[in-house]
Amino acid sequence: MLNFRLFYRYIVVVAIVLLTLGAFYWKHEVSTISGDWYDHFEEFVRKPWPSSNLTNPTSPTEQQSWIFRGPDAQDKAVIVPKIHGEDVSWVSDQLQDWQHAIYFMDEENEGNLHPPKNKGHEAMAYLTFLIDHYDDLPSSMVFVHAHLDGYPRAWHTDSRGYNQVRSIRSLRLEYVQEHGYANMRCISDPGCPAEIQINRHEDERTAERAFVGAWTYMFQTNASDVPDTIAQPCCSQFAVSKAQVLKRSREDYLRYRQWLLDTELDDATSGRVFEYLWHVIFGKDPVYCPPLNECRCQQFGRC
Repeated sequence: MLNFRLFYRYIVVVAIVLLTLGAFYWKHEVSTISGDWYDHFEEFVRKPWPSSNLTNPTSPTEQQSWIFRGPDAQDKAVIVPKIHGEDVSWVSDQLQDWQHAIYFMDEENEGNLHPPKNKGHEAMAYLTFLIDHYDDLPSSMVFVHAHLDGYPRAWHTDSRGYNQVRSIRSLRLEYVQEHGYANMRCISDPGCPAEIQINRHEDERTAERAFVGAWTYMFQTNASDVPDTIAQPCCSQFAVSKAQVLKRSREDYLRYRQWLLDTELDDATSGRVFEYLWHVIFGKDPVYCPPLNECRCQQFGRC
């Protein structure tokens, strides 16, 4: 009887030791398999899942590149930055044949797309879209503001009633594909014929005074290469083709955004710098001011 009790105690001790060693080994292996698999799994399950009718990223790290593609969406996208309080329901309600990319500029817990920083007005969202979707761009893209219509809020939308949907729907995408870039505003004032004049040196024109430094940084040139005059119709709403975007590298767009992230200029000034650079970025001459009737006829079919 004594030998049996000793043997039983021996078995229990050995079992406890083996279980302890096994648990330690299992914990160590789980924490190191596939680069801390457990941490990645925990991160994965905490991510929100979009609804099933969206074209979704395949992993959490890809959620920065995300576009809503409804069942009727074609190979074209509208990109809209919004701030708190702006209603962009018109995009999904009235542009169902377009893909949608809505950037929530100051609402981190809303939506799927957010810029790295709410700075430079719409420019930060536009550049972030191009960077994050560079390898999966639609054929045609329209970059516009969040307002639907009305004066004075949408005064710079060049269509009847200042209506954004009417402007987008009338845009001739074949023109965009042929020419690469189209300003969504044909009315030349403000902006043309000479909005930015490098040698004017007027203190109140803050964007103008910032232009030489911005141009040389973004385009990697000398100050002597900056044109004396840069102009296009205002106001940072435009269409561009995939082919035109791809004429510049992703690194170029990263550099443009880095300038925006780093600059000490206020939002209005830094955004205005880009307002008069988009046409240059997308291949047009420094002064790009198509005649009004020609623009409306060729770009929008309003002949």
